[in-house]
Amino acid sequence: MSTINEMLGRHQLISDQVNTNQLRTILSELEKIIDKNVSGAVVEFGCYIGTTSLFIRRLLDSHDLHQTTREFHVYDSFEGLPPKTAQDDSPAGTQFKAGELSVSKKQFHHEFQKAGLRPPTVHKGWFSNLTEADIPEKIAFAFLDGDFYESIRDSLRLVLPHMQAGSTIVIDDYAREALPGAAKAVHELLPKITIQTTHNLGIIHL
Repeated sequence: MSTINEMLGRHQLISDQVNTNQLRTILSELEKIIDKNVSGAVVEFGCYIGTTSLFIRRLLDSHDLHQTTREFHVYDSFEGLPPKTAQDDSPAGTQFKAGELSVSKKQFHHEFQKAGLRPPTVHKGWFSNLTEADIPEKIAFAFLDGDFYESIRDSLRLVLPHMQAGSTIVIDDYAREALPGAAKAVHELLPKITIQTTHNLGIIHL
């Protein structure tokens, strides 16, 4: 945890889509996976401009000085939010519109270049169009930040067959009133799973 707190104190967040408490939780869950030596890649579905991605890379590099043992893949349409469906309807979430939070893949890579960090493997496309060929064979840690029902559903369907024993899935906006579709997708696909919640994140230990 001292490494994580040091990173959070030294490096600024480059967007307001994640806060320090959420980042600390995400990184702490990832560090547990690293410490337990769970095999498999790290994947992030919904990376936006790369705030969380940069900190994931920093943590991975701090535990792997040779930068060889842990694959890191990110997935994003780079076209902003998709249209909402009925499952996403909430009086508290009227500000979320299709096309918002759009950045280019080039901008994402530029943030890694500015930070002097090795970028992850980037997959551009809507989650619904991704196939098994786009997913690592083994996944140790998945961070799903799709905001809406269909995006969380599609990303869960993709990662679940590849999650390893002892792995972890963290779902952003799981407990956020403005984005009810995230929790609906999780409960639909994992009706009996135990889910911990903190800072609007849903945490699943497999």
